[in-house]
Amino acid sequence: MPHRLELLAPARNADFGIEAIRHGADAVYIGAPAFGARAAAAASLEDIARLANYARRFNARTLVALNTLLFDDELETARRLIWQLYEAGADALIVQDMGLLELDLPPIALHASTQTDIRTPEKARFLCELGFSQMVLARELTLTEIRAIADAVECRPDAPPTLEFFVHGALCVSYSGQCYLSQALGGRSANRGECAQPCRLPWTLSDSQGRIIARDRHLLSLRDNDQSANLRPLVDAGIRSFKIEGRLKDLDYVKNVTAHYRRAIDALLDDMPALCRASSGESTPNFTPQPEKTFNRGRTDYFVNGRQAEITAFDATGFAGEPIGTVEQIRRDAFDIRLDASPTAAASALANGDGLAFFGSDGKIAGLRVNRTQAVGTHWRVWPAQGDAALVRQLSRGQTVFRNRDQAFIRLLEKPSAERHIPLAIHLAERRTDEGAEGYALSLRDERGSSVCIFLALDWQSAHDGEQADAALRQGLARLGNTDYVARTITLDTSAPRFIPASALNALRRQAISELDAARAAAAQADRQANVRRPESTPPPRWPDATLDCRANVTNAAARRFWQHHGVTEIAPPLERDPRAGKAAPPATRDGRPPALMTMRHCLRFSFGGCPRLDKSSPETPAPDGATPLLDRRPTPLTLSRGRQRFTLRFDCRRCEMEVIPMEVTPELTQEITPEVARKLSPEAAPPPSRRSPSAANGNKTLTVVLKNMHVKKDTGAAAKATAKPATTADRGQPSHPHHAMRRKRPRA
Repeated sequence: MPHRLELLAPARNADFGIEAIRHGADAVYIGAPAFGARAAAAASLEDIARLANYARRFNARTLVALNTLLFDDELETARRLIWQLYEAGADALIVQDMGLLELDLPPIALHASTQTDIRTPEKARFLCELGFSQMVLARELTLTEIRAIADAVECRPDAPPTLEFFVHGALCVSYSGQCYLSQALGGRSANRGECAQPCRLPWTLSDSQGRIIARDRHLLSLRDNDQSANLRPLVDAGIRSFKIEGRLKDLDYVKNVTAHYRRAIDALLDDMPALCRASSGESTPNFTPQPEKTFNRGRTDYFVNGRQAEITAFDATGFAGEPIGTVEQIRRDAFDIRLDASPTAAASALANGDGLAFFGSDGKIAGLRVNRTQAVGTHWRVWPAQGDAALVRQLSRGQTVFRNRDQAFIRLLEKPSAERHIPLAIHLAERRTDEGAEGYALSLRDERGSSVCIFLALDWQSAHDGEQADAALRQGLARLGNTDYVARTITLDTSAPRFIPASALNALRRQAISELDAARAAAAQADRQANVRRPESTPPPRWPDATLDCRANVTNAAARRFWQHHGVTEIAPPLERDPRAGKAAPPATRDGRPPALMTMRHCLRFSFGGCPRLDKSSPETPAPDGATPLLDRRPTPLTLSRGRQRFTLRFDCRRCEMEVIPMEVTPELTQEITPEVARKLSPEAAPPPSRRSPSAANGNKTLTVVLKNMHVKKDTGAAAKATAKPATTADRGQPSHPHHAMRRKRPRA
């Protein structure tokens, strides 16, 4: 049987998921009503049930993300929710917290979340033996590392897990599940679904002598992932599920990017007969997919083909768009653009409503909306929308102009923009019953082998015009209307041209479609029941190390039991602690050093020419921004700062990793992050005001967070300083989990 190749698309809600399936997704992933790693993308049980019902029509799967760390008093709520998700039709559960495996769960398939940080064959094999049927690998892996993991999970040759890999969308700079910076700065935990994305902020880099290497640049911000050119190598390495990031992205992004990868994967399948599509049906978009036209921060294939220089977005974290031309002349209330000679620019003239962008003198993106435009000779004259006219004065002749909103393209995507149908082989034949009665048998068969055969008792009647009669029969059989089907082939098997009344043919066709729907639904239900949670191997797998440090993220008693059952004898307190639990000893790694708030393969020494592994004969790279010092190639620590925040960058050249460490010489670090500030960092930075996290529970007040000895204290004024007693849920007037915030009234400030 051919291996199935899956396209996995994001779904903010049921409507987004349905559109993803229409545009070619084989599976969609959606957030649970609570405990999902994107708190602002939680879906209701009703939405999940509606999406699962639609997906099953095309043998597509609905995967539900319940992938935050859990505290003890949340385990029972999570367990009940998982049963509700199973009953709603979810096909699999995406999880991070191993404590869930100790609970009484339904027989739902388990997938390992990106937050489980799968970078090694040992970890992948361990999860495989636990019964995980699918696991998403770390984005930072190379093809060689992916192949090694694929070899390791052959430990269950009867049913090896599906290996999943992100192929498109935003990149987290830290290893997933190992980023604590947002929690430390603003009390918004990435492992609890509330990341404020401080990595998208501007930072300053300096050396050990305090000399500036880079000032106020987005040093931790990465370009967006794009593996379009690497799909075949990824398949050869063992990947069978291509995942698109973006549960917080707009619908035009979901439609455009899903259709793009559907087209690319279909071309791959045509050339690789050992593989087949993971779902049924064919998608037909009414537009040409162009991922560059919807939100992105530039493109990189990251580390798939090894370390490369161009992975970062130091200059801007927003969407600049496609370069379309240069400023030719500046007028009082308008400006002229000479379009590039590139096919993209030439094929799409400017239009009212377009969004244009440029980089200002400060290096930041500025943008304006086109109110009116017209062709003037070889140029396009642009009048900005009201309120944007002042931006014209920031332009200069020869400056590059980008388009980050193509009005005509977006308008296409705002309408119904794709159809999906299941091709059928239709066969109509004469039949005579054992009793001698004449009639016709209509057979329908889909691409997966589901079939029905319906008999119509009707005396054979010769047609006066054979050619016209055959055409009428084919037209009547192909009239599938608003069903999920389309006629791929129609075969007529009659001894002579026959006439069948249209009413009889229509009734026969409708009955056959109804019975095929039922047969396919039964087959889909059987598939779901067959793809349940896999049993743990016997004997139970043992974790290769008897000790877990704070980065293992063991936040509840069930998780502790899980690890103890699998050979771990010493478990350190986690960095992600329940704020109601009071203080504990400062966490540390096994070697006694303070733990990293971020660990990553992105390396600022490499970015600025100071990597010890660089060719010794190449010149050292001078610092940007006019700074005079050179960054030498000794792996000495650097300093990352922003205002009063100061962190040490520690370099592990053996592992080729960079760590962000709180500076021991500056024990108190402060950062003011309101929800409004967080939302400005990027479209994914924070939930909308109506879905505030507990860190925003005091209305619009600025929340000052003090990081001291690796513990977070919330200082909201004199009242907070009046007592040192650990705050309880009742004292704080806050719900026990950020996802429950909308279920209770907030107390008055």
